Amino acid sequence: MPDILIRGLDGQTLKRLKARARRHGRSLQREAHLALEQAAGAGADEVAAMLDAWKDRFAGRRLANSVGLIRKDRGR
Repeated sequence: MPDILIRGLDGQTLKRLKARARRHGRSLQREAHLALEQAAGAGADEVAAMLDAWKDRFAGRRLANSVGLIRKDRGR
């Protein structure tokens, strides 16, 4: 797995990241890793896999149409 070096990180940013890692019970490296993954977003293949999983999860279910409820709520 490739590595990354971040130079010149502000001291306050590092302090906040360390505090966030402590709150979540993770190492600083793991917290930074997760923050970068979230910031980068999901790739097209990952999104397609998520959509397929949701499609499979709801297959065969009949869901109510909520358009009427939304319009009624907007009218308040």
